[in-house]
Amino acid sequence: MARFAVELVFGDNPEERLAVRPAHREYLATLVERGVLLVSGPWTDQTGALLVYEVSDEAELREILAADPYTPAGVVAETRVHEWEALMGTWLRPDA
Repeated sequence: MARFAVELVFGDNPEERLAVRPAHREYLATLVERGVLLVSGPWTDQTGALLVYEVSDEAELREILAADPYTPAGVVAETRVHEWEALMGTWLRPDA
């Protein structure tokens, strides 16, 4: 499995983004239930968000991002994807 940190940069259409946000969050909840989405949340200034996924590879991640309701709504101006090697942190306990 690979971990990816994904940064979403929101576009200049906050009303449209807020309209689709409930569907986006419902979709993310299904990913949490499947163990695919480890953590997510918006920047406090509402300019974007950070999401961390655990998937088999980048192709799977791209499919997940394409299925996010934010994608067809066109409310994300930029998506930055980085494969990430988490080394330390309380949520990385070996028994977890």
